[in-house]
Parts: sequence; structure tokens; C-alpha cells
Amino acid sequence: MFSHWAFLIDEAIKDLVVALRSYKSSTYRVQNNKIVYVDGMSIVDNVIRGYDTIWAYYHEHNEGEISSDSLEYNAGIIINCGAFSYAEMPHDFFYITGVTGTLKTLADTEKKILTDVYTVKKNTYMPSAFGNCKRLYNSNTDVRVVSEAEYYTLILEEISTMRNARRAILVFFESEEKLKKFYSSSDSLSKDPNIQIITETVAVKDRQILIRRAATIEKVTLLTKTFGRGTDFICNNQQLLANGGVHVLQTFFSEELSEEYQIMGRGARQGDQGSYRMILLDKDLEWLLGSSWMTELNNIRGELYKHLNAARNAIFQTKCNSKGVGIAQRRKEHEASKEFMKALNNDNIEKVKEFLKQQNRGVNILDTLSRTMLLMDATGSMSSLLSAVKETVCTMFERAADVLNENGMSNVAFQMQFVVYRDYDCMEEGILQSSSWETKPTNLRNFLEPIIATGGGDYEEAIEIGLWYAAQNMNGLSQVILIGDAPAKERPAIQRDRKAYGGESYWSKTKFSTQTYYLDELRTLRDQNILVHTFYLANGARNNFQNIATPRVGRCQSLDIKSAKGVETLTNCITEEILRNAAGKDGDAAVELYRRRYVVGYLR
Repeated sequence: MFSHWAFLIDEAIKDLVVALRSYKSSTYRVQNNKIVYVDGMSIVDNVIRGYDTIWAYYHEHNEGEISSDSLEYNAGIIINCGAFSYAEMPHDFFYITGVTGTLKTLADTEKKILTDVYTVKKNTYMPSAFGNCKRLYNSNTDVRVVSEAEYYTLILEEISTMRNARRAILVFFESEEKLKKFYSSSDSLSKDPNIQIITETVAVKDRQILIRRAATIEKVTLLTKTFGRGTDFICNNQQLLANGGVHVLQTFFSEELSEEYQIMGRGARQGDQGSYRMILLDKDLEWLLGSSWMTELNNIRGELYKHLNAARNAIFQTKCNSKGVGIAQRRKEHEASKEFMKALNNDNIEKVKEFLKQQNRGVNILDTLSRTMLLMDATGSMSSLLSAVKETVCTMFERAADVLNENGMSNVAFQMQFVVYRDYDCMEEGILQSSSWETKPTNLRNFLEPIIATGGGDYEEAIEIGLWYAAQNMNGLSQVILIGDAPAKERPAIQRDRKAYGGESYWSKTKFSTQTYYLDELRTLRDQNILVHTFYLANGARNNFQNIATPRVGRCQSLDIKSAKGVETLTNCITEEILRNAAGKDGDAAVELYRRRYVVGYLR
């Protein structure tokens, strides 16, 4: 039936054979007769991780966990037919125009992208037809950071104050999980008919009814941040306006100023009265202030909001720099996919075949593959790192492949796996997530896309869990690259945290039932001559990371991801170690070639 496409099946068989050796290392579960994954912080059943997922179906079918119908429906050959980039689509339009209320909140990098990339050079600022805003808000007094013991209490007090004033209040949470955690914290909330919840899981028709009810006297509406953009809470109640209008309470610090501005704008609309406040949980600011957030908070003197906003701007600038790298890489994929579409429309079968062959090139199963595991901290303080890796992973692969080709080696002579670790407060679902082993960077990027920086909160992180995973999956493993900003836990801290989050009765039923220690796992890796390199983002982790790196041959280096050259440095560090390992005895020469070609200002 497919004699003209046999080359695609040949390439697929190569990937199938390689995946069969290691599919169990990709963390999955069986749920409702399907293979499911932890995606971000949710369980999803519509994610395919290459042939790892298909072999998981076969394995679980043999175990009696997957039915024959489910296996037949989900097994098959995977054909990659290209990818299109939303960032590139505007270039196909003759004219670009738009209206937004957040133009003034754009970061300098965003403004530069609008001007340089999309040639949007004319901006017009128009005053509101409703006159000056009547919102009551002072960033010096209306932004509070509190401890966990006070957090829910103060939110409840804010709700009570607004109801006693016969006003309406909108309370915005970062996620549905955090909203539900607050809602279940007090019996009075679930019994109160004046409290309503709006999340992404609420049916659209029901949302409209809840939105109309929100701007009524004494109504309390709990919402996820999604509804902070573009949702109109229209107030037609004159008594409510006379009482002060709709009050907006934000319970988290937005990663982007534009989101904060939009959430603030859900109240005091169209010249109406209204007010706005922020109540923030101190440990939630780890993403903003780093792993030493407690010390940073204590050192803040004067204007709290001004300090937090400055830290946010610095992080956002890093993310924008990362996106610049990602956009350049995606442009190549986008243009190649457009040419493929043209070839399809023009019945140019030779071009179609060539494109599909490039997109679906399998691993040469006769090669000795170099396998690099990138082990990354994904707790709250690591959002900048995750953003950078998401955007640069394809660039890493492309550069490594170019250098290997020039050295006469196969450009698919190496594989990578991404593994993220967090801390025990994330429980079994979030403490460890792993991708499949990949020679296709887009699959790794797809794995990383929903991964968010969350959890942690004390200081040391569960590095022992990441190293345990590496030691459990040493088959073919060549090296581990560890990146983080906090040291590993000592034994008393591990015992304390396991007890605090679930207890041994909980952990004993998980894959992490046996308590482990980072030095024990490190010894197992070293006994098998598996290299460990470390890169630390904060000086507090330096000594520990120096001890973790393989003596003499393991690289240990500081990595300032927030600097102007941070993203490029990250790309170079990882790619160089991939090349050094993949090229074997010619590793140092490959790294030298890479540096001459790609490292700006490098002179031997």
C-alpha cells in the first residue's frame, strides 16, 4: 500500500528500535484506559511523546492495563509534516493595525520587536472617552506580602470588608489549583450562596451568567487569571457604584506588567468608581527574587512594589532575549513548511519527499549514541532558565549537528533527555518530570512548553530525586548536565520535608518510596563512569555544585542567565558538552570549532 513511502517507514523503524530501549524512562501513567502524562501541573491524555508513548501502550496492554481497542487506536507510525509559527504569520499580511489598552506597559524589548520585526512604527495614544479613571489604588499602601499563616486570613478579611460595605469583589488567583485550595480552606466559603467561581472548566454559557452577576451588591467572585484579560464586568447598579463600585483583589504577582494592568482594569471601568489591591504570599515570590527570596524580602527597604516591579522587568527582559533566539529558529521551520505546502499544492512529489525525509530522519541504530541528560531545577525561582531553554533547545541541536557534520560524523549521533526536579511540596506529580530520549529538538521543546516553575519555598531543592532518576536510567547514559540555583538537601531536611508533605505513608506508595541522598546517587553514577557537569545560577549553590561535578573532568561553572549574554552563554555551555561527548576522541577539537564559529569574540 505504501511502496512509494517506504523510506518513511524505514526511518520510523530506526526511531522505534531506539525508543524500545528506553521508553520506560519517560514518566507516564495509565488512566481511563489511556497513557497519560503530567503536563505542566496537570494530568493530560492528549500528549504523544514519540514512540515512547506507543511502546508504553504495548507494555501496559501486556500487563492488562490497556485494552486491545485502545492499543489499536493509539499505535501507529508517526509522520512529522512540519510546523508553523504564529510569530511569522503577521509577515504574510500587507497591513498590521490593532487596539490595546496596555501599549504603555510593553517592555523595551517588546517595543523593539514591534518596530524592528513587524515594522509597527506608529503609535497613537487616545484618552478615555469616560474621563479620568476613578480607581482607588496606591502601590505604596495597597500591595502587601504576607506569610502563609496570614495569607488566607487576609483574603477572607478583604472579602468580608467589601461585603460589609455592600460592594462586589473579584478575587483573582494564579491557577485553578490555588483557587480551589483557598476555597476549601474555610467551611464558610462553600456554604455561602453569594460566592461564585469562574474557571476555564466552567461551561461557556454558565460563565456568561456568572459574569453578569459579578457586579452586584455583596457578590464575591473567585476567578483564575485567564479572566483578567478582556472580560467585561459591567456594573449597572447605581447603589453599588455609590458604595464604591467593584473591588479587585489580586492574590499573586503577575509575570508581565500588562497582565497586572488588565486584571486591575476589571474594576473601575468606563469612569465608574472602583478599587484594587494585592495580597501576596511571600514564598510565591521565589520566581521573582530567587532561591534566597526570604533574605531578599527582609532586605527590601522603602517602596515594596517598586522593588518587585524592577525585579520583574529584569526577568522579563531575559525572557524576551530568549524569545529572540527562538523566533529566529522557528522562522526556518516556518519557511520550510510553507515551501512544503506549495510543493503539495503543485504536485511536486520530489520536493514533498525530500521535506518529509528531512523531517523524519531516524536515529542510526548502528551508531554508538552519546546520551546527555539535562537535569534542571524547575522550582519557583527558575522561570528565566526554563524560558531560555524552551527557546534555545533547537538552536543547540542545530549547532551541534553542523559541527559534527563538518567533522564527518553523523548529525544524529547524540540524544538528549530533559528531566526537571522540584521539591517535596510538589508531591509525586510535580517533584520529577522527564521527557523521552530525543534526536528531534522540536519534541523536547514540546515537552518543555507546558513546564512551569513552581514549588520549593525553603532553600535547598530535591536534587537527590533528579540524581536518583539518572542512576535508575543509566542504560546508554553518557553524561548529566545539572543546572540549578540552590544546593542539594541534607538527610535531616529530606526527612523533615517528606514528613511535612504526605508523610512516609504517602511516599511509600509512590516510585520515591525509598528515601535517598544525593551523595549515594552520585556514587552510583561515578561507579559507571557517567560524567556529571554542573552550572549554578546563584553563589549559594557553588560549593555544593562543585562537589557534585565529576572530579577533574566534570565542568562546574557559574551561569548568570539574567545578564545580557546569559541566553547565549547557556546555549554555548550545553552545546559544547554535547559535542565534547558525542565526538569522542575528537571532542576537544569539535568544541574548538564550535567556539570559533559561534562564540562571539572567541579567540584561541
